Amino acid sequence: MNAPVANRTLSRAVNVQQLVTPRGVKAWLVEDYAVPLLSLDFAFKGGAAQDPQGKTGAATMLAALFDEGAGDLDSQAFQQALDEKAIEISFNCDRDYIGGRMRTLIRNADRAAELLRLAVNAPRLDEAPIARVREQLSAGLRHEANDPGSLAGRTWRTRSFPDHPYGAPTNGTLETLPGIERADLAALGRNLVTRGALYVGIVGAIDAERAARLIDLVFADLPQNGVLADVTDAAFSGLGTIETIDLDVPQSTIRFGRPGLARHDPDYMTSVLLAHILGGGTGLSSRLFREVREKRGLAYSVSTSVSTLDHASFLHGGTSTKNERAKESLDVIAAEILDLSRNGPTEDELVKGKKYLVGSYPLRFDTSSKIAGQLVHIQMDGFGPEWLIERNRLIEAVTMDDARRVAKRLFGDGAMSVAVVGRPVGLG
Repeated sequence: MNAPVANRTLSRAVNVQQLVTPRGVKAWLVEDYAVPLLSLDFAFKGGAAQDPQGKTGAATMLAALFDEGAGDLDSQAFQQALDEKAIEISFNCDRDYIGGRMRTLIRNADRAAELLRLAVNAPRLDEAPIARVREQLSAGLRHEANDPGSLAGRTWRTRSFPDHPYGAPTNGTLETLPGIERADLAALGRNLVTRGALYVGIVGAIDAERAARLIDLVFADLPQNGVLADVTDAAFSGLGTIETIDLDVPQSTIRFGRPGLARHDPDYMTSVLLAHILGGGTGLSSRLFREVREKRGLAYSVSTSVSTLDHASFLHGGTSTKNERAKESLDVIAAEILDLSRNGPTEDELVKGKKYLVGSYPLRFDTSSKIAGQLVHIQMDGFGPEWLIERNRLIEAVTMDDARRVAKRLFGDGAMSVAVVGRPVGLG
């Protein structure tokens, strides 16, 4: 089935073909013969939210180990095989999925697909790479322990989603990483890496028949389903409170947020527009940029956005400012959020916000790799190819009445959950 998904806001027409391979694997394909490249993105629903109890960081470790040896190729041999054909294969882990990317010249597509098949079907999980990845993650955590941005972000997420997988660090902790064993990783892989949880996007100089053949080679032999733990919707906590982490630095790093609208809520795209008006983009189009930086010189940058996970959605933002001006900065941010809730944006803010979000959308599709990634994420979010038109249509259709109504939903009474790292003056 072909679905045309071009509109004037995209840099070029994109036609998405929704494939079902001979062995029943579903994928989205965009044929693009401008350059002889192939990009394949994929993801399996599950991710770090499926980390075993007391072993946070397991899914991140697993993702880092897929290209550390597979089948009869140990880590060094696998990397050498990639280098010989200039093949790029990488893996990643997020809270709701574990996935990866393959990029290659089309003439090397068969070899690239064979190596990717080995990685997802037969990762070796050898002890030496496990130890190396564990130490790499631990080194990162030790560095983050004194990094204000990392501390603030981790503290904010933990206090906003306590007793939920979304509140746990995806990279684990110095306490949990040593307890993650090979058996834990193998069991997690069996449950996460399955056909039933798979989403695929493939872009490049390849037709549907060959694309289907490669996809079957890589993914068709995976088990259909694994055993996944139920993940409940995450309740948002900490509204109206501030947690301060003492760190002897001259600036306070601030993270703040409150609940958002779910991605399939009819008002979701209006909430994205409002978050942009509050603190997105650059320059005078952002209210917080004007009020915090331009008018008062409180901070170099300040931003807000909406993040949507499978079981939570939230408005969040951050800034850094001198310790003695931290309270003033938070007061200004809170005042602007409350003003938007009560009065909505100005007509000028609405026009400029819509223009930016619609006009910047093509930048997500200016390379084959970006297109493949977008195809996967649109599928995982539960939309069809028509979303590539619908997304901007929804933004353009937002009226001032819509913006004012949804601002009350999104910003509410203005209460925020706040985490501050530093030695802020006046926050107690």
